[in-house]
Amino acid sequence: MKLSAAVTAVATTLRRRPADLLPFYVLGIAVPAITRVGTFLGLVVSYLYLETTGRLEMARAELASRDLSPPDPEAQPEAFAEWAADLDPVLEALFPPAVVGILAVTAVFTVIAALVAHTGVAAGQLAACDARLRDERGLSAGIAGVRRHWLSFLGLFVLEASLWIVAALAAALFAGAVALGTVVVTGETAIGVLAALLGFVLWIVVVAAVRGVFAFAPVAVVVDDGGIAGSLAASLGFLRRRPVEAVFYYVSAIAAIVGFAGIFSLLSAGSAGSLGSLVVALVVLPALDLLKTTLYGAYRGSISPPSSPDRTFRTQLAAGVRRGWAELSTFVRDAPGVHVVAVAVTVAGFATGWLLAGPFVGVVETSIAARLEGHFPPTAAIQLFVNNWTVALTTAYAGVALAVPAAASLAFNGFAIGIYARLEVDLPELIAFIIPHGILEIPAIVVAGALGIHLGVVAWRTIRGRLERSVAATELERAFWVLVGIGLVLAVAALVEGFVSPYYFRFV
Repeated sequence: MKLSAAVTAVATTLRRRPADLLPFYVLGIAVPAITRVGTFLGLVVSYLYLETTGRLEMARAELASRDLSPPDPEAQPEAFAEWAADLDPVLEALFPPAVVGILAVTAVFTVIAALVAHTGVAAGQLAACDARLRDERGLSAGIAGVRRHWLSFLGLFVLEASLWIVAALAAALFAGAVALGTVVVTGETAIGVLAALLGFVLWIVVVAAVRGVFAFAPVAVVVDDGGIAGSLAASLGFLRRRPVEAVFYYVSAIAAIVGFAGIFSLLSAGSAGSLGSLVVALVVLPALDLLKTTLYGAYRGSISPPSSPDRTFRTQLAAGVRRGWAELSTFVRDAPGVHVVAVAVTVAGFATGWLLAGPFVGVVETSIAARLEGHFPPTAAIQLFVNNWTVALTTAYAGVALAVPAAASLAFNGFAIGIYARLEVDLPELIAFIIPHGILEIPAIVVAGALGIHLGVVAWRTIRGRLERSVAATELERAFWVLVGIGLVLAVAALVEGFVSPYYFRFV
């Protein structure tokens, strides 16, 4: 396949039916929301232990007797060190061996869960790409790909990471042996430094070679329906027979990474760095996956990309916005039960945060006026929209893990608001600030949580065999359009929060 044809196939596939592919990439950014459920559970168990053993009350008493405002560590380093040392009794009360053990087990569980979830989602992403490039239903193939290929993807990930570690150890041993031998024989250290640099360069070369082979191995697993060894052999065969295509992919990937790293830095300087992260997740990564699947699929003769859309991009975008609003309205109207549950979970989280923050009133304070210092409306509005829409996306699609992460996200958001409200130095001021944008933002996040609970029910019924895979795929696609509608609401809320709320509440 000509390289220009491959690029055209990628663009056409992304435009033809984006909602039949992108949900798996939203799932990719939802993995942390899924895995942090274990973290929340560990924190809850730790809290209950501290509360029942009296250690939490001890920590509160210690905090109440201390000045929590730290001195400037640069201007007064000795005073800062003394202030930090004075907090040791608080830390000893909060982190006894039992709590440290609970948190350690939680960390191990979280890492394992993240690894399994990441590899499963990656399998679904490439399976969906492969199906779309054959003009077939992407989400149905993605669901099947998760179940069929996740173990092979996990094996490839572990094997590649192991090779990286072995290469690092070998490079370190080489550099250490050369440096030690040089010092013993000549007494000079300069050659030892050069040996260390050479070892580092060799490690980079080995890692690049390993990454080059493993880049196409997951695609081979999906396209050829193979295992770990077979996919690596197929990847090597592709590199030998199609070196130009392979190099084109490598250059494209590096250019995308470097280019968006620069853009991300510029956006971060303007306090809008999260926008770059969202673009990478929903545009760059799908495009790169489609590109390598196109190149390898053409090598295997297994793809038949869809035809170009017959509508202009502008027309397609307008139609997508209208559909998003329509699907949002339909979901809110047709699923009252999950919305009641979502509201109840959020309110329960708020009440819990409000109650648990009670003992810290007067000890720890928050101030909405202080948080708004340095507020710049344009960048703030962009950052608020991206952050809130990302929360909505991850809350909704994390719900596929049997609804628990979606409920946990709602509870946590309510919990955080409850704590902030209880510790706010001027509660009427905080309420006045929240009202203009909160009447849009809070319901939108609750609807996203309700959508996540709904997807959890869909996932459960699919696992039990009570729902066809094609129906589950339709629900995932519908959820994407509902989230487009939620994004419209959150965009308006962000504009209000950026340009109106910070100034309106001061006059109320």
